[in-house]
Amino acid sequence: MHLSLRQLSTFREVMRSGSISQAARAVGRTQPAVSTMVHTLEDQLGFALFLRSHGKLTPTPEAYFFLEECDDILGRVERTERTLERISSLQSGKLKIACHPAASSVFLPRLLTEFMKDRNDLDVSLIMRSSDVIEDLIASQQYDLGFAETPQPRASIRQTDYDLECVCVLPKDDPLARAEIITPGDLDGRPMAVLFDEHGTAVQTEAAFRSAGCHFNKRIELRTFLPGLQFVAAGVCVMVCDMITAYSHLVQAPENERLSIRRFSPHISNSISILTPGYATQSMAGQAFIGELHTAVEQMQVDIREALR
Repeated sequence: MHLSLRQLSTFREVMRSGSISQAARAVGRTQPAVSTMVHTLEDQLGFALFLRSHGKLTPTPEAYFFLEECDDILGRVERTERTLERISSLQSGKLKIACHPAASSVFLPRLLTEFMKDRNDLDVSLIMRSSDVIEDLIASQQYDLGFAETPQPRASIRQTDYDLECVCVLPKDDPLARAEIITPGDLDGRPMAVLFDEHGTAVQTEAAFRSAGCHFNKRIELRTFLPGLQFVAAGVCVMVCDMITAYSHLVQAPENERLSIRRFSPHISNSISILTPGYATQSMAGQAFIGELHTAVEQMQVDIREALR
């Protein structure tokens, strides 16, 4: 027995309307076609669905039982169609994102907030992890998207890399805030907040001071730059930090409390990447969010350049 959804929906319409002619109008078919479909359905089922007398249809008890089954089947199909429509319009599904600390407090949640508007059935899982952990989560396909410091290329990860320059963050009333570019000579001997020794930005910053013959005064060692903003605001130190931390401060802090952000020379690089599993097909929601994230990273660089003028 091979029953089609069209047979089930046509039978249901005949039961609802009580008339072949009205059912034909409802389903957009001719009356003979609907009548033939009902006869064919009865032949397949092996029992009568209607008693016919003087052109009038009277449902049999079996027809009412079959109607319940049709309602159940067609209801599930209709729910599935609605779900698929929401998925195709990026309003439904699940998106698992792993984010490194610098972007996890403001930058990525701010972007996700906009992305999730009007997508009430889109579920998001967002965790903060170190970049090396994120690399493994993406390589093992446990998460759909990673946003982290750039790893070494590997076949199990697809990545889009961005070379973001670090900037100098100063107290808002610091005399150096009037300068367009800050150099190691300007910060010679000044207390600084720096990441742990093995981090690329710490290595580059110390090398820049050494090349300039300046004293690199590392007063505070951090795991992430975010808490360093508090130390800078209190006048305890200055900081050469990643662009995302500086940008997050700009978009979040009240204007009268914003720290001074200036370009630092020589160039200190902090490369970040959008990471996706190399052997998995990205969902439509994932593809759409990656597009939004790429645009946001590009716009951040534009906004920072404007702030540095």
